[in-house]
Amino acid sequence: MSPDHDPHAASGLRARQPFTILMADDDEDDRMFAKDALTESRVLNDFRCVEDGEELMDYLRRRGKYAEPGRAPRPGLILLDLNMPRKDGREALAEIKSDPALRSIPVIVLTTSSAQEDIIRSYDLGVNSFVTKPVTFASLVEVMRGLGRYWIEIVQLPDTDHGA
Repeated sequence: MSPDHDPHAASGLRARQPFTILMADDDEDDRMFAKDALTESRVLNDFRCVEDGEELMDYLRRRGKYAEPGRAPRPGLILLDLNMPRKDGREALAEIKSDPALRSIPVIVLTTSSAQEDIIRSYDLGVNSFVTKPVTFASLVEVMRGLGRYWIEIVQLPDTDHGA
């Protein structure tokens, strides 16, 4: 495609190869709304979900049901809820950011909490961004559009094969 016809060229942005977005959230509706919002906002990436921090770590470490080759592609971005059963998002975040093989994966906390202690602790643990879940679907679409624009089009991320 010539620069004259590339919508990203005019803005100085370049299209990046799609990568896997992994969402860890125990609420089925939130997972479905996030997927729909990503589709609506035209963020065209592989979207996968896990239901809690234990399953997230199994996915990232390719254990259990994720051990089969190709079952758990390394995510380019993790959307992480804080309040989940078994292992909550705070524990999972600490584990991810303390692991040299995983720490380069950007993690965005996407949670209902707006408590200052959650925000401060998340950043202390190494989160890349903290976003409070919007209450309407239209607002969620706008958040996903913004996240997509920033994390997919603007910033430089490590190759998803890095550390895999």
